[in-house]
Amino acid sequence: MNRKLIAAATAAVTAAGLTIAVALTTSATAADSADPAVLAAMARDLGISSEQARERLGAEKAAGQTDAALKSRLGPAYAGSWLDGTGHTLTVAVTDPALAGAVRSHGAVAATATHSASALDSAKTKLDAKATTAPDAVPGWYVDVRANKIVVLARAGGEAQARTWAAEAGLRGDIVAVEASTENPKPLIDVIGGNAYGVPGGGRCSVGFAVEGGFVTAGHCGATGGRTSNPGGTIQGSSFPGNDYAWVRTDAGNTPRALVNRYPGTVPVAGSQEAPVGSSVCRSGSTTGWRCGTIQQKNASVTYPEGTITGLTRTNACAEPGDSGGSWLTGDQAQGVTSGGSGNCQTGGTIYFQPLTEILQAYNLRLVTSAGPTTTTQPTSTTTTTTTPPGGGDSWAPYTYYGTGAQVTYGGASYRVIQAHTSVPGWEPPNTPALWQQI
Repeated sequence: MNRKLIAAATAAVTAAGLTIAVALTTSATAADSADPAVLAAMARDLGISSEQARERLGAEKAAGQTDAALKSRLGPAYAGSWLDGTGHTLTVAVTDPALAGAVRSHGAVAATATHSASALDSAKTKLDAKATTAPDAVPGWYVDVRANKIVVLARAGGEAQARTWAAEAGLRGDIVAVEASTENPKPLIDVIGGNAYGVPGGGRCSVGFAVEGGFVTAGHCGATGGRTSNPGGTIQGSSFPGNDYAWVRTDAGNTPRALVNRYPGTVPVAGSQEAPVGSSVCRSGSTTGWRCGTIQQKNASVTYPEGTITGLTRTNACAEPGDSGGSWLTGDQAQGVTSGGSGNCQTGGTIYFQPLTEILQAYNLRLVTSAGPTTTTQPTSTTTTTTTPPGGGDSWAPYTYYGTGAQVTYGGASYRVIQAHTSVPGWEPPNTPALWQQI
């Protein structure tokens, strides 16, 4: 931080301790090391300059340290703290006016409050314990340290219900305030392939792939018009039996991502180029995570108790209940969504997936990819990499994506990929001349 700025900030401290600028010098290093992207985002969203954002971070760091010290020193008299709109002035509330001098000695503004922070938290806990009985007109409640109250939000016409509910929870007197609200809160979720979501009527399935406006999944996970949860959405179309696919339009605030959960980590979705029979394929699901196998046949029909499904792809990758609807990829190319099959991930099995291309065409959807939404298939991207592990040895590894032209070492020899694939045990370069060429 500019030393002149520090000096000017320090000089601005009044005898009453109206700002915490005096503590800025202790946080100059932290502010100077701030990520430029963070500063740019703060400048954009707070309407300040990058330098002001840098100064604010330093002040906020110092404020946190001051608040922690005062919270410890004031004990049960501590009633909370807050920064002003600039992020430079810290106010600390106390229930004992005799402790105001201690607050000012730390460079903060002192305020007197009726209820301590612990009393507010205890009152809030009483409401939390009654959450299941909260009226529909109450979208939320919180501790407001500035007002020194528990605020209960109420939609129009529900104010009386909110007051009654709070009183029944044991909150009386001036510790509670009811405020009018138009909030309609929902969880905001990144829509990522392989993640769990709640199906209509209870139960769980897995997200297939993010598309513009939502995601695709299995048709047997819910009928058209049904509501999903986490992420919340409405099933816009569903076909089962005959087919086994559906698409869900998610509620506003949920963000489709060109990613699939690899349990742990994620893999990108770059396109939807269909892989040939014999290709490796990996699937993601919320029950058994990330599992791989090979594509054995296409255009398969299978009969479930509910009826026959046609046009499926047959594989030897395992899956279990709850994985339904989840993602199938070859490399970074989306293939389809889990339908069903037999067996499990302990003994193995045969699992079928519904090809993605048919789903996109049926509902005129645009797949969200790392290159941007697309309605058409894209060729698998070609990459050329050479991997050499420290100290030498084999660089080939199972369950790893290798693009055309990639090079590895195995058994003391070097190999180049001639067909992009995700490796599995048994597909070592010497064993798969269709995939690798020795160089």
